[in-house]
Amino acid sequence: MSEEVSAPISVTPPAGSTRLSWRTGLAEYGPPALLVIGLLLVWEGLVWYWAVPAWLLPAPSQIALTFVTSLPVLAEHTMATLTVTIPGFALALAAGFGLGVALDASPLLRRAVYPLLVTSQTVPIVAIAPLLVVGFGFGLLPKVLVVALITFFPIVVNTIDGLQSADRDQRRLLEAMGANYWQLLRLLRLRAALPAIFTGIKVAITYSVIGAVLAEWIGASAGLGVYIARSLRAFRTDQVFVAALVTSLLTIVLFTLVSLLERWIVFWKGER
Repeated sequence: MSEEVSAPISVTPPAGSTRLSWRTGLAEYGPPALLVIGLLLVWEGLVWYWAVPAWLLPAPSQIALTFVTSLPVLAEHTMATLTVTIPGFALALAAGFGLGVALDASPLLRRAVYPLLVTSQTVPIVAIAPLLVVGFGFGLLPKVLVVALITFFPIVVNTIDGLQSADRDQRRLLEAMGANYWQLLRLLRLRAALPAIFTGIKVAITYSVIGAVLAEWIGASAGLGVYIARSLRAFRTDQVFVAALVTSLLTIVLFTLVSLLERWIVFWKGER
């Protein structure tokens, strides 16, 4: 008896799907792009019409020219800022996650420490940073600590909230089967907490670049904060705008990388 072998069926996407994706992208990103372009044109026109001095408000065209001509210097300062940002964020991630798990594991510790965590956020970091510089010198450590102090709070809070969001019925089932705290954490609660933890990480990564720039402003020999301080003293407002633009782009890149990592690790989030 002969067997019939069916030929593979190739499924091609409809011809209009690509066109639809382009329309969706234009509908989503077109309006803000047009708004930004319009604001830049108005800015350029007003600076030219009123002959505003460059030290007071440079035109967008001058800022773009400064950006292009300063790329080698900007690359050096950007790498110096990343050297502060990445270790500081990594320290905040480790300390924030560890403290969040510890506070979740001990209700007594949570009641004692959590109010102090909230109170710590009311202390201006500009008052603490000079003390760190005095205590640890002008090396890398005080700047890393400044970034960590700025960024660890959202990680702690979202870790605690995420661990509390696990399904109660599943938790009771595992507890009835004799699971202890760490087994509950490994089998159920950590997976349920990952979306909230990544929310805190995304908030923290946006603060980390600003924290690094602030730390460099107070005491450093290189970095975007140093570049901004030197530009202000030289009345080079165009360079200040360029540094602000690079800081924003660096923050967007880091935020995008964390979002891609979240999409890879928390792959079930979009299925709900």
